[in-house]
Amino acid sequence: MRRTFGELRLIKDGKAWEVSRLEPHVAIRFKHLFPRVPKQSAGPFELPRDLMVAADLEWFLARYPLHLTVEDQAALMAGKDLFDIQQAELERILLPDYVAPTIPGLREGQVIRHYQQQAIELVRRRRGLLLGDEGGLGKTYTAAGFLCAEPGALPAAVVVDSHMQKQWRDKIQAFTNLKVHIIKQAKPYDLPPADVYVFRISQILGWTDIFATGFFRAMIVDEPQSLRTGTGTAKGGAAKVLYEHTLYHLGLTATPIYNYGVEMWNVMQFIDDTVLGSYEDFSREWVDNRGHIADPKALGTYLREQHVMLRRLKSDVGLELPKVSRIVEYVDYDAKAVASIEEMARRLAIRATTGAFVERGQAARELDMMVRQATGVSKAKSVAQFVRLMVAAGEPVLLMGWHRAVYEILLEELKDLRPAMYTGSETAAKKNAEKDRFMSGDTDVIIMSLRSGAGVDDLQHRCSVVIFGELDWSPGIHQQVIWRLDREGQEHPVTAFFLVSEEGSDPPIMDVLGIKASEARQIVDPHLGVERVDDDMSNVMRLVERYLAKIGGRAKASATSGDDSPQSTMPTEQEELFN
Repeated sequence: MRRTFGELRLIKDGKAWEVSRLEPHVAIRFKHLFPRVPKQSAGPFELPRDLMVAADLEWFLARYPLHLTVEDQAALMAGKDLFDIQQAELERILLPDYVAPTIPGLREGQVIRHYQQQAIELVRRRRGLLLGDEGGLGKTYTAAGFLCAEPGALPAAVVVDSHMQKQWRDKIQAFTNLKVHIIKQAKPYDLPPADVYVFRISQILGWTDIFATGFFRAMIVDEPQSLRTGTGTAKGGAAKVLYEHTLYHLGLTATPIYNYGVEMWNVMQFIDDTVLGSYEDFSREWVDNRGHIADPKALGTYLREQHVMLRRLKSDVGLELPKVSRIVEYVDYDAKAVASIEEMARRLAIRATTGAFVERGQAARELDMMVRQATGVSKAKSVAQFVRLMVAAGEPVLLMGWHRAVYEILLEELKDLRPAMYTGSETAAKKNAEKDRFMSGDTDVIIMSLRSGAGVDDLQHRCSVVIFGELDWSPGIHQQVIWRLDREGQEHPVTAFFLVSEEGSDPPIMDVLGIKASEARQIVDPHLGVERVDDDMSNVMRLVERYLAKIGGRAKASATSGDDSPQSTMPTEQEELFN
């Protein structure tokens, strides 16, 4: 009789597998091969009944046979065989010679490109896909093509940023024969007949009850990283209801991670909430004790192997554009503007390391907001001069900022150039009007908020120069902006200028940007080479450390000079912080 090392059986009405009575050395091996199993557990061990688990269990049983009934063995082999068939079919779709079915419903003269057809077939077969194609490869058109190709996906709900509703409607209607309705209110009303309903993300909470009826068949989320805070927020909870009552789920973003890799779990809750398991499973399998992804490249390749994430670069599809030039320019800054907040920054830095838990977090956030604004204000006039030089050289400019106080200085310094404004203060209609003014040549400068750049189209036809007058903590934000210019239709090499100062928040932000970029890049593009991964645990604490270091430096200088001013007591304060 064949030796067995434990028992395997279906439980919970056939919805899960239970592994029990493993011999000790086999249990160790099992936990190693199935990281989602708690290491401290003595068993029984529970795994979800899905196709990938079936394939992995069948593989494990080849080495360590487990006792199971004939019926359970048949269920296991059926799952494994179906997994093999599904994988083979999905791999076939991604082959260069794949011939996709003709897509009906496109307007005359419109075509779907081969790489877009492949993505359409993946989401039709798999029903959940994070399409991470590089900016400029037509993700919106891919989504529209999918809705034409799959009648079972209609009516569809499309969730977008507030300023993107009109753009989505115009693109779908220009590309397809689908009827599109823009949702006008944050509460339900009688919807007119349509194929596609476009929601602002700020509206979806009010439509939760309608989502729960199952009226919509497909959910498309433009820039799903906006849901990275998860289902604990109002918008995340509403999006989850929509997810649970729709059959097809498509996320469109080239930058699914804005900060650190653990955000991927939240994003995947709206694409396929089974692929990474529960958050506890995900943490055990992928996250280290610092809260970072232990092996970002492995996570990236895993998501590809599951065909839940598809990403192509321009070079992958034969669309080669000149490389973007990224230039860091140090500009003059108003030392008084930075010095004016030094004393308060010092106090906040101390509170951020010595206060109670809640007080530390609040102090760090206040420090971040205060120093970033002061930094932007201190260099705003220099930024305006740099913009003026570009315009004088005949270059229309996309100018990025964040703070209202900075915008006010830029508008005053550039008032003769009459800049267009596309920030968080304008309505969606006003944003579109201001963009049209820039596109028509009425002005050569458009000032845009750092977090308004995702999804804005056609700027590549007007300019090739972007100037970052202020920085964001997230490298994904900068990349989204650059892709607004670095896309098909751009006739000139794109240049991105990062105007930074040697004081304030710019130095620590530039340091952190490299850290975030390295982790996110390895997940999204795991095969593009090795980059350094830092062990930083907090962005804003860089500011705290910087100001604490300045405290120590001033104190040391005072002690050397014999100064009896209050600064001479700083070494004692700093020693207390680290004792």
